[in-house]
Amino acid sequence: MNNYTLVRPEHLNHHGFLFGGMMLKWVDEFAWLAASKEFRGCKLVTVAMHEIRFAHQVPLGSILRFNIEFVRQGVTSATYSVAVYSDEPGANQEKYVFANDITFVRVSDQGQKLELPPRKAFIPCDTA
Repeated sequence: MNNYTLVRPEHLNHHGFLFGGMMLKWVDEFAWLAASKEFRGCKLVTVAMHEIRFAHQVPLGSILRFNIEFVRQGVTSATYSVAVYSDEPGANQEKYVFANDITFVRVSDQGQKLELPPRKAFIPCDTA
Protein backbone atom coordinates (compact mmCIF):
# COMPACT_ATOMS: atom_id res chain seq x y z
CA MET A 1 0.00 0.00 0.00
CA ASN A 2 1.31 3.45 -0.88
CA ASN A 3 0.30 6.78 0.66
CA TYR A 4 1.54 10.21 -0.32
CA THR A 5 1.83 13.59 1.35
CA LEU A 6 3.27 16.99 0.51
CA VAL A 7 5.78 18.67 2.83
CA ARG A 8 4.36 22.12 3.61
CA PRO A 9 5.76 25.04 5.66
CA GLU A 10 3.94 23.96 8.83
CA HIS A 11 5.83 20.62 8.73
CA LEU A 12 9.29 22.22 8.91
CA ASN A 13 11.64 22.45 11.88
CA HIS A 14 13.71 25.50 12.84
CA HIS A 15 16.37 24.51 10.27
CA GLY A 16 13.87 24.58 7.40
CA PHE A 17 13.59 20.81 6.86
CA LEU A 18 10.87 18.28 7.69
CA PHE A 19 10.45 17.87 11.44
CA GLY A 20 11.20 14.25 12.45
CA GLY A 21 8.11 14.14 14.65
CA MET A 22 5.89 14.80 11.61
CA MET A 23 7.53 11.90 9.79
CA LEU A 24 6.86 9.60 12.75
CA LYS A 25 3.24 10.78 12.94
CA TRP A 26 2.72 9.95 9.26
CA VAL A 27 4.46 6.57 9.60
CA ASP A 28 2.19 5.67 12.53
CA GLU A 29 -0.97 6.93 10.82
CA PHE A 30 -0.38 5.34 7.39
CA ALA A 31 0.72 1.98 8.84
CA TRP A 32 -2.34 2.01 11.09
CA LEU A 33 -4.54 2.61 8.02
CA ALA A 34 -3.04 -0.45 6.29
CA ALA A 35 -3.45 -2.62 9.40
CA SER A 36 -7.02 -1.43 9.97
CA LYS A 37 -7.98 -2.33 6.41
CA GLU A 38 -6.58 -5.84 6.87
CA PHE A 39 -8.02 -6.39 10.35
CA ARG A 40 -11.39 -4.71 9.90
CA GLY A 41 -13.31 -3.97 13.06
CA CYS A 42 -10.31 -4.59 15.33
CA LYS A 43 -9.23 -1.91 17.77
CA LEU A 44 -5.51 -1.59 17.01
CA VAL A 45 -3.02 0.52 18.92
CA THR A 46 0.67 1.17 18.32
CA VAL A 47 2.83 -0.86 20.67
CA ALA A 48 6.29 -0.37 19.12
CA MET A 49 8.33 1.41 16.51
CA HIS A 50 11.63 -0.25 15.92
CA GLU A 51 14.86 1.54 14.99
CA ILE A 52 14.40 5.20 14.11
CA ARG A 53 17.15 6.54 11.85
CA PHE A 54 16.66 9.27 9.25
CA ALA A 55 18.90 8.95 6.16
CA HIS A 56 18.32 12.38 4.56
CA GLN A 57 16.81 15.77 5.26
CA VAL A 58 13.54 16.53 3.48
CA PRO A 59 13.03 20.05 2.08
CA LEU A 60 9.86 22.07 1.62
CA GLY A 61 7.74 21.00 -1.35
CA SER A 62 8.88 17.38 -1.38
CA ILE A 63 6.30 14.72 -2.17
CA LEU A 64 6.74 11.83 0.24
CA ARG A 65 5.77 8.28 -0.68
CA PHE A 66 5.11 5.89 2.20
CA ASN A 67 5.33 2.24 1.11
CA ILE A 68 3.65 0.05 3.74
CA GLU A 69 4.00 -3.74 3.65
CA PHE A 70 2.83 -6.48 5.99
CA VAL A 71 5.75 -8.24 7.75
CA ARG A 72 4.32 -10.73 10.24
CA GLN A 73 1.43 -11.57 12.52
CA GLY A 74 1.60 -12.77 16.09
CA VAL A 75 -1.26 -13.94 18.28
CA THR A 76 -2.37 -10.42 19.27
CA SER A 77 -0.12 -8.23 17.10
CA ALA A 78 0.78 -7.40 13.51
CA THR A 79 3.95 -5.75 12.23
CA TYR A 80 4.28 -3.59 9.13
CA SER A 81 7.34 -2.20 7.39
CA VAL A 82 7.21 1.42 6.25
CA ALA A 83 9.74 2.79 3.76
CA VAL A 84 9.65 6.50 2.95
CA TYR A 85 10.90 8.08 -0.26
CA SER A 86 11.16 11.78 -1.10
CA ASP A 87 10.50 13.27 -4.52
CA GLU A 88 12.10 16.67 -4.01
CA PRO A 89 11.24 19.73 -6.09
CA GLY A 90 13.17 19.57 -9.37
CA ALA A 91 14.50 16.06 -8.74
CA ASN A 92 14.57 13.40 -11.46
CA GLN A 93 14.01 10.48 -9.09
CA GLU A 94 12.92 9.61 -5.57
CA LYS A 95 15.42 9.48 -2.71
CA TYR A 96 15.26 6.98 0.16
CA VAL A 97 14.66 8.85 3.43
CA PHE A 98 13.58 6.51 6.19
CA ALA A 99 12.41 2.98 7.01
CA ASN A 100 10.95 1.49 10.14
CA ASP A 101 8.91 -1.45 11.37
CA ILE A 102 5.85 -0.64 13.43
CA THR A 103 3.83 -3.10 15.50
CA PHE A 104 0.17 -2.82 16.43
CA VAL A 105 -1.67 -4.87 19.02
CA ARG A 106 -5.39 -5.60 19.15
CA VAL A 107 -7.00 -4.47 22.41
CA SER A 108 -10.39 -4.51 24.04
CA ASP A 109 -12.17 -1.35 25.15
CA GLN A 110 -10.53 -1.95 28.54
CA GLY A 111 -7.04 -2.08 26.96
CA GLN A 112 -6.51 -5.84 27.32
CA LYS A 113 -4.81 -7.71 24.47
CA LEU A 114 -7.10 -9.74 22.23
CA GLU A 115 -6.31 -12.40 19.62
CA LEU A 116 -6.22 -11.24 16.00
CA PRO A 117 -8.13 -13.23 13.39
CA PRO A 118 -6.07 -14.86 10.61
CA ARG A 119 -4.96 -12.16 8.17
CA LYS A 120 -5.92 -13.96 4.97
CA ALA A 121 -9.28 -15.19 6.29
CA PHE A 122 -10.99 -11.75 6.05
CA ILE A 123 -12.92 -12.52 9.23
CA PRO A 124 -13.94 -9.19 10.72
CA CYS A 125 -13.17 -8.67 14.39
CA ASP A 126 -16.13 -8.47 16.71
CA THR A 127 -16.62 -5.29 18.65
CA ALA A 128 -15.01 -6.59 21.86
